[in-house]
Amino acid sequence: MTTYKMELKDEILRINFGEAAQNDRIVQDTTARLEEMIDSGELTGGSLLKVNGPASIPVAFAIAHKVAHLYGAVGCFDPKLGKYVICITHNPAYKLGDLID
Repeated sequence: MTTYKMELKDEILRINFGEAAQNDRIVQDTTARLEEMIDSGELTGGSLLKVNGPASIPVAFAIAHKVAHLYGAVGCFDPKLGKYVICITHNPAYKLGDLID
């Protein structure tokens, strides 16, 4: 069962819901998929990761927890702004709340 979809393309983690399920199952599937991506070398870390797509709050927290340890900064796409908002940073090049393309 694939309740959540993730694909890394051009340093953007594209996310989306899959088959219908409750958040407990989706969080488990999300973290399993992230582990697969890390173990395969698909998700290796770096200075910045952009995340784009819908997520429930529990799923967003699970993704944030996993990628915050790999990337210096993480930006989440805000469709109202049409930009990514830096929501996690350990990288001095980015401040919390910075807007980037």
